[in-house]
Amino acid sequence: MPVLFLNREDVESLLPYGECIEVMAGALAALARGEAFQPLRSAHWLPDRRGLLVAMPGGLFAGGDDVVGIKVLTVFPGNAAHGEESHQGAVLLFDAERGRPLAFLDASSITAIRTAAVSALATRLLAREEAGDLALLGTGVQARAHLAALREVRPLRRVRVWSRDSGNARRFAAAESARHGLPVEPAASARGAVDGADIICTVSAATEPILAGAWIAPGAHVNAVGACTPNARELDTAAVVRARLFVDRRESALHEPGEILTPLREGAITEDHIVGEIGELLIGKVAGRRTADEVTLFESLGLTVEDLAAARHIYHRAVEQGRGVSLVL
Repeated sequence: MPVLFLNREDVESLLPYGECIEVMAGALAALARGEAFQPLRSAHWLPDRRGLLVAMPGGLFAGGDDVVGIKVLTVFPGNAAHGEESHQGAVLLFDAERGRPLAFLDASSITAIRTAAVSALATRLLAREEAGDLALLGTGVQARAHLAALREVRPLRRVRVWSRDSGNARRFAAAESARHGLPVEPAASARGAVDGADIICTVSAATEPILAGAWIAPGAHVNAVGACTPNARELDTAAVVRARLFVDRRESALHEPGEILTPLREGAITEDHIVGEIGELLIGKVAGRRTADEVTLFESLGLTVEDLAAARHIYHRAVEQGRGVSLVL
């Protein structure tokens, strides 16, 4: 039985950000309509807590091309110091009619692209129309991906970037300025980076807050991306309290991110503080931004249905274009 192997180069070529944003919109709307199977992920620390082993199963039953699958990956936060990505693994795609394996795809590139695409989708839905002053807190893979994806939904007029390592911020600013033909400024502090910004993306490996609610300008939209475990958060409680909060999946948001679990434990918010899921916003079940001065927040955890929708899209493009390597099991 032939299975198509698609590497990083294939994924990046076949999943441009503009297309991926629309693919993510379709997947999250399907999830909100009950056309997906999305259990909680299973994440296990290695005995020395150097990294996590994560399994993310799911299924997508929309669009007349039903698929099931699993993403298996490792998350090693310290990899950046060695010049390697923190997230590495594979997405295994199966058809849902007979359970036949279809493709084996690089997970790192899918994760990078679809995560940024979902943030761009949330930004398109929630940020003010005129928003274009972007602050990036973090300089890794997701910072680069978010800058590229956000350019698809808003005409960025200013970009500032901050890192705990000022050298990383300077290098990021120089490289991304050249890549996009857009001035990117390194900021000396996180507060300085977000001062007056109307789009803020926290895309770091921080475990303690790096964004304070008091720093966020009225009317800003925030994508919280980097922290996805109960004991880690990039935003302080005040930032969550003052924001109109949206998530990718309510069940996941109430089990996984310290961003939400900590304010819940403190009694600063209740579960009702979550306005809704991005998919619910897409199908008109909940309302988005209500006023120009309202702060909106998207808590991104990443879902298997996003990976499967991306993998399905890549697989079909690869078959059309004769890309990938056919393996016989």
